[in-house]
Amino acid sequence: MSASTSENKKPRADPESLALDTDLGWAIRMVSAAFRRVATDSVAGLPGGARGYLVLVALAGGSEPPSQLALAKEVSLDRTVMTYLLDDLEAHGLVTRKPDPRDRRARQVLITDTGRARLTEVRHSLGAAEARLLTDLGPKDTEQLRTLLARVAQTAQREVIAPDDAAC
Repeated sequence: MSASTSENKKPRADPESLALDTDLGWAIRMVSAAFRRVATDSVAGLPGGARGYLVLVALAGGSEPPSQLALAKEVSLDRTVMTYLLDDLEAHGLVTRKPDPRDRRARQVLITDTGRARLTEVRHSLGAAEARLLTDLGPKDTEQLRTLLARVAQTAQREVIAPDDAAC
């Protein structure tokens, strides 16, 4: 039996197994901490750092300009924090706000051309940082990890927005 070292390190499927390398909480904590370390420099030049980056990504990927409140919900930020963050992003010319034509009390948030250009720069730098973190994965595994994490993140976001009533 000549299994490679990386195959021997695969987490076991047995949920009763007690070891750090099989614990989801430990894995998430380690990956999250490592990602924060490698990504911090990539987003440091943006107002709001990682939060500013997430706002720009959400705006760049959307088809309809969201309201400030909808954007805050989408990126899981308190609406008051979102207001201050948008003030900073707007002061740097990365976003603009305008009255929502359907509800003049609400403000739509739009990414500017300058915001798109800065996002492209940051994404390039962040891509290099991500590649360092994912260096032990091949392209197929990397894509699968991104897909699965996005699905789990969507579930987590739904749980934060609409927690299960049975949990009370």
